Amino acid sequence: MARHPQILSTGSYVPERVVTNAEIDALLGESTSEWLVQNVGIRERRWMSPEQTTSDLVVEASRKALSRAGLKPADIDLLIVSTDTPDYLSPSTSVVVQHKLGASKAACYDVNSACAGWVTALDQGARYLMTEPSYEYVLVTGGYGMSRFLDFDDKKTANLFADGAGAVVLGVGDRPGFLASNMLAVGEFHDALGIYTGGAFRPCTPENLEAFGPPKVQFVKKFPKTFNTEYWPRLMQGALDKVGLTFNDVDHYFFTQLNLRTIEYMMDLLKQPIEKTHWVMHKWGYTGSPCVVMALDDAIALGKGPRPGETILFCASGGGITMAASVWQWTTNVHE
Repeated sequence: MARHPQILSTGSYVPERVVTNAEIDALLGESTSEWLVQNVGIRERRWMSPEQTTSDLVVEASRKALSRAGLKPADIDLLIVSTDTPDYLSPSTSVVVQHKLGASKAACYDVNSACAGWVTALDQGARYLMTEPSYEYVLVTGGYGMSRFLDFDDKKTANLFADGAGAVVLGVGDRPGFLASNMLAVGEFHDALGIYTGGAFRPCTPENLEAFGPPKVQFVKKFPKTFNTEYWPRLMQGALDKVGLTFNDVDHYFFTQLNLRTIEYMMDLLKQPIEKTHWVMHKWGYTGSPCVVMALDDAIALGKGPRPGETILFCASGGGITMAASVWQWTTNVHE
């Protein structure tokens, strides 16, 4: 009998501290607020407290998702954490989350596919459920703690990034939830955007710290401005083609939440009504790989989320450049 992976519940978490554009302007020593609102759509963001780290954000989002699914941490068979701001270089952040959450039965590993990581992890979680009969529940999470790596001498990055986490619980049902995925990569941009100090390429030696400073997120070279608008339709079409669907068949689109103008342009390009998508960057800033599931969770909280039988599509891209799209049929009545 076929095992059909389904999304049973969602959860998200943002830290308490609200950081406005005005506060960012003060830290930068110049005003970028007007440009940021008009061109990107960000008005404020959240930063974690000094006591928090990425694993703490993931744990909070996971607890919400588990509670909504009526499950306990001990019920989880596999825990996947998507992050490119891990607690440590090694060991994985997922084992930290397993311990803090109390998911003692769960196998666990990290996925670092930059901002496409959560959609990539979602695909992996679904495929585990399809092929591993002993697995009943998979917790797919993402965490972003980029406030730890901001450079306030760089107005291109410091005003964009924020902290947050999102999670879904996957289970097995009697009708399809997971439909298809598609992934692409353009590795020539691996050296364009990232955190390049702290790994094997540039260890945190005294010499490197003096020359390059501590680990920080950097735009090293420009991406083509049309990259997402060029690749996203191809990325999504590749997933939809696998199940014979068109863009018109999709009821809800959840895109990488970096730039509202890109999302607006994309919906116009696809000839889809803007009401089919949802965004959160205006209040939460850019939260990396979990931003797409955070947008889904927020849509549900506002009564704008999917209903049983509707089709949803996740589309994400990030540093590298990595890209992932995943198509699901919604099976859970979260509006009750």
